[in-house]
Amino acid sequence: MFSNILCEITIPAFVTHWLRQRIPADSVMRNPDFRRFWFSSILAHFGAQITLLALPICAVLMLHATPAQMGTLAAFESLPFLLFGLPSGVLLDRSRRLPVMMASDLVVAIALASVPLAWLLDLLTIPWLYAVGFVIGAGHVVGGSAEQVFLTFLVGRDGLVDAQAKFAATESAARVVGPGMAGGLVQLLGAPIAILCNVAGFIVSLLNLRRIRAREPQPPPSNAHPLRDIQEGLVFVWNQPLLRTLAWVSACWHLLFYGFTALHVIFTTRVLGMTAGTMGMANMLGGLGVLAASLLVKPLSARFGTGGGILAGLCVSAFGFALVPAIPAALFGSAAWTVAAYAVVVFWIDCGATLFFVPYIALRQRVTPDAVLGRMVATMRALTVAAAPLGALLAGALGEGFGVREGLGCIATGAVLLAAGGVFGTRLKDAKD
Repeated sequence: MFSNILCEITIPAFVTHWLRQRIPADSVMRNPDFRRFWFSSILAHFGAQITLLALPICAVLMLHATPAQMGTLAAFESLPFLLFGLPSGVLLDRSRRLPVMMASDLVVAIALASVPLAWLLDLLTIPWLYAVGFVIGAGHVVGGSAEQVFLTFLVGRDGLVDAQAKFAATESAARVVGPGMAGGLVQLLGAPIAILCNVAGFIVSLLNLRRIRAREPQPPPSNAHPLRDIQEGLVFVWNQPLLRTLAWVSACWHLLFYGFTALHVIFTTRVLGMTAGTMGMANMLGGLGVLAASLLVKPLSARFGTGGGILAGLCVSAFGFALVPAIPAALFGSAAWTVAAYAVVVFWIDCGATLFFVPYIALRQRVTPDAVLGRMVATMRALTVAAAPLGALLAGALGEGFGVREGLGCIATGAVLLAAGGVFGTRLKDAKD
């Protein structure tokens, strides 16, 4: 009963009528199930901004984590991609994806809810955050792969670009508004209590997803051993030169990005002297970077091909990574200029990441048949994020041994080398839809 009331509140009849009258006939927005799915993604994107800020704030400011501990936290968050990525592909090719996605969201919500509970009971520790990060990562491995495959079922392959553009617009809005909202909540309520807002979003999302009427056909039962299915997914990716190239390029990018993730909160708070509120406000400019990329990705792909768009993303993000260690603690003698410089850097990193991943996801989906789509997505996610724990641990060790700024300098060097390798060492520029 409550879910029915919720749906009437979130998707009123007059909105549905307006959509039918104004939305083009070939738009995915005319599909009510896609609109429900999209609404849940909006909640997920905005909620993620809270957790992305609040969880490391808990570690850095409340538990006084060292760079090595922050590297370990980031490694725990990415380790499930390595451990569960390949088995999740077998699960997705043998199960309906929506129930899997909903179960994953429920697990993540429970893990997040444990943080404020542990804080209230004075039990919150760095190892506790390691465990929470690992569970969240595991939920994202299974749920994120299920979401990508279910979206393909929901809109069809011809609707993927339109749907991905909607998701990119959602992400840009969340990145514009979300960090400031998250920073304000963390500043006002404290990081643990702010996380409860994300938990509430998960609950609303789950009730909304229950309203989706489309039902995937149950995949036919398989007598093959799960290890054989895993092997088939690996063999399929290996036999596709384009997927092999995308795998190693994305793996290197994730290694660098998770290294940056491990150090950036310590860098902004302890080196640059920013509060949670100012960091959230600065991160809002990253949303404009996502928005700019969502507007540029189609013309770039039309002009240079999908592979050219991917390379553009590598170069733009490399430029952003290269600027990070150059930000002084007091630019022009003013903390305000330092915050502004950090905001500009976030703009370039987020713009580059979106330019990279929107065509990357569309390209790999297009070259894969339905029979192995789940295994391909899970295999690519496992292979590409397999290097992330190593990147986080290395960055933490570099920050501990040589300094946080020096560790970020190593990440910047790696990003420039990766961009050069992608442009001159691959044939991605020749890849088309």
